[in-house]
Amino acid sequence: MVISIGFEGSANKLGIGIVNDGNVLSNCRRTYITPPGEGFLPRETAQHHRDKILDLLQEALDKAKVSPKQIDVVCYTKGPGMGGPLVSVAVVARTVAQLWNKPIVAVNHCIGHIEMGRVVTNSDNPTVLYVSGCNTQVIAYARNRYRIFGETIDIAVGNCLDRFARVLKLSNDPSPGYNIEQMAKDGKRFLPLPYVVKGMDVSFSGILSYIEEQANKLLDSKDYTPEDLCFSLQETVFAMLVETTERAMAHCGSQEVLLVGGVACNERLQEMMGEMCAERDAKLYATDERYCIDNGAMIAHAGALLYLSANATQWEDTTCTQRYRTDDVEVTWR
Repeated sequence: MVISIGFEGSANKLGIGIVNDGNVLSNCRRTYITPPGEGFLPRETAQHHRDKILDLLQEALDKAKVSPKQIDVVCYTKGPGMGGPLVSVAVVARTVAQLWNKPIVAVNHCIGHIEMGRVVTNSDNPTVLYVSGCNTQVIAYARNRYRIFGETIDIAVGNCLDRFARVLKLSNDPSPGYNIEQMAKDGKRFLPLPYVVKGMDVSFSGILSYIEEQANKLLDSKDYTPEDLCFSLQETVFAMLVETTERAMAHCGSQEVLLVGGVACNERLQEMMGEMCAERDAKLYATDERYCIDNGAMIAHAGALLYLSANATQWEDTTCTQRYRTDDVEVTWR
């Protein structure tokens, strides 16, 4: 058994979690929330993380009821993510590892989501749809790698939803995507939007540009409500994701789908994916916001798996990589 502590700060969520052999002892988080109509920038996000991280570290230790002496390994997010926030959290993780005289493990953020989803849901070998503010990938495991079967060729689905929320001046609390989801529930009229699936890949920038250009005109004419536009955008982009996921399932002969990442909390996406799985006699696995949204526990868990199977990261390799691909990691624990 290994007790690991994980530090996550690749975007606007700062998380520290402590995990003991797959059991979550604590999973504490702080979110940097900007005013309506604004996104979050690297410098300000990194400052938020620096301001909150020491208090969050103490909170995580207190909730887990463990002392630094009981921690076996320190894990942190190496990437992918925003440079400033990644580095600000990595510096603290490296410092803690030195102060506590513990080994350190650099973790791929995407792998953290996948392994946390697998342990929480008890899924075996699922086709994974990883959807968040910064990432959109359809993934399946093969020959010691998580292979990317399809992905966005421009912006992530979460980024598409978040940016449209800014057009409507929706609140960023708790998140713009969540507020779009709630508004979409009251949408009644569907606006046809571009549907861009290219083989196994998807594209969202054209959809976003189109609805951004049309939004004010449609709202001023009273032909569509903000709820209608949220509904139309969600239905279109989620249908694209269900299509590419089903294609990957057919290719791999898979009977399981695992949804991970912040957008995976969306109940409408879960419903649409569930309908597709039911038609294929397949199983859908999803988690709630505790583990879908970026968190420290997922980094602690994935780091522990890597530590037990391949040992700690060499000190000179404890850097950050903004574009750290899911398929760059050799999966030594499966």
